[in-house]
Amino acid sequence: MNRSVTETPPDVERCPDCKKPRAICVCERIAPLATKTRVLVLQHPQEGDVDLGTVPLLSRALPRCTVKVGLSWASLAHALGDDTADHARWAVIYPTKVSEDVPAEVLEQSVLVLDKKGRLRADDAPSIEGIVVLDGTWSQAKTLWWRNAWLLKLGRVVLAPPEPSIYGRMRKEPRREYVSTLEAVADVLVALGEEEDVRTQLRRAMRTMVQRARDHHASQKPSKARPSR
Repeated sequence: MNRSVTETPPDVERCPDCKKPRAICVCERIAPLATKTRVLVLQHPQEGDVDLGTVPLLSRALPRCTVKVGLSWASLAHALGDDTADHARWAVIYPTKVSEDVPAEVLEQSVLVLDKKGRLRADDAPSIEGIVVLDGTWSQAKTLWWRNAWLLKLGRVVLAPPEPSIYGRMRKEPRREYVSTLEAVADVLVALGEEEDVRTQLRRAMRTMVQRARDHHASQKPSKARPSR
């Protein structure tokens, strides 16, 4: 993700749970969503966009979501705090070169779940029990990728989002197809078999947050003085 186009004064009142300004907090709109798939968010420590960041929404909505802030962890099990974690059952959302033997009709899908070499997963491959997502700017995400060699052992998830990000003009993205962490996770969860309602509810919470941010930003703009007669 990239930086938001608005800034909030440091003394603004914030929600004690999501840390967002009260004006854009949506905690009251979020109910826990039961999923089979686990989510591990690795957040770069300099990812400081508390206001419009979507990870607080994810962690509040998904009981099976774990958020870790830092630069490197020894292994998947270390990051999760779970010694039973199996690399073969996890995949990381990250751009990767797709194998040439992937059929053209498959390439048209918005979510591709591949093995660690960019090939379609074998029919007898173990089911995916969890996904890893890197949270930060594009350069920060690359730092996390290169500092955690164990990510190379995971399957890969490649995204081609079917629609532009909900952020719209509230956040400047380097490319039109870039979306938020929440939007990426929502799309992947459904592709892995979760109910469509999970995606709907996550996106609804984000859409409400962004709309409240727009309204708040507009209310802070000084009104134009009328010309004297």
